[in-house]
Amino acid sequence: MYDTILLPTDGSEATTDAAAHAFSHAERYDATVHVLSVVELSSGLGTAGRDEEELDRRRRERTATAGQLVEEHAPGDADAIVAVEFGSPVRVITEYASEIEADLVVMSTRARDGAERVIFGSVTEQVIQAGDTPVLAVQR
Repeated sequence: MYDTILLPTDGSEATTDAAAHAFSHAERYDATVHVLSVVELSSGLGTAGRDEEELDRRRRERTATAGQLVEEHAPGDADAIVAVEFGSPVRVITEYASEIEADLVVMSTRARDGAERVIFGSVTEQVIQAGDTPVLAVQR
């Protein structure tokens, strides 16, 4: 049923619950899990002409964090690929899912409501609306 699963991570504790689900599905269906960490670029960071040293530091940090997620949650024979991209999380996640032809995106979501939900929104909700890939939202 699933050959390719995308697990976006922001490095937060909430991602660990989603990782457990992603790797459980991967084990059941013998699927590959792509662990994608997206570094959102602020006005102080960018690509061309910006602080390349800071971008490299963030890439290394996110790669290590995603690798640790794989080590802690993937079964020994799991096929996992770690990637770090820069940009808008919603855009990067939906484009990456299309590029790898993901069958499923597994994402964590925090239980926000009221004003907090209006102010901060939900990346998971936006990926569900913007993307073409089914999303399993794991509430923390």
